[in-house]
Amino acid sequence: MFKALKTQKWAILWTVVTLVLCNIHLPEKEGAGFFFTGFDKMAHLGFFYILSVLLFYGKINYQHSFGFRTLTIFKIILINAIIGGGIELLQWKVFTYRSAEWWDFTSDMLGCFMAVFSYVLLHKLNFNEKTN
Repeated sequence: MFKALKTQKWAILWTVVTLVLCNIHLPEKEGAGFFFTGFDKMAHLGFFYILSVLLFYGKINYQHSFGFRTLTIFKIILINAIIGGGIELLQWKVFTYRSAEWWDFTSDMLGCFMAVFSYVLLHKLNFNEKTN
């Protein structure tokens, strides 16, 4: 158990960074995001893409192989959904100066699915190189 957590140290650190950044108080701008309209959604997408990649990286290091496992993908999607949903719940109930939005959660999951797609694609490319 401890070894599994040790291999996920970067994902755990990134989760803490994501929680902090998603819940800090940002100055209000009229009619726009922090830098531009939609920046918040792009940030959520990027945070969860990186989180998913780090989760895959930790899992690959833990199992010492690049093996394709559907259960691993399901677990990573579930972890992302729990963290993304948790952030939105925190924004709704605790950090009320932030707004909880379904679009933020959708962006979280899009980032996760982009990483899953990348993992599956790289696995397929890696597998095809070994068989040729």
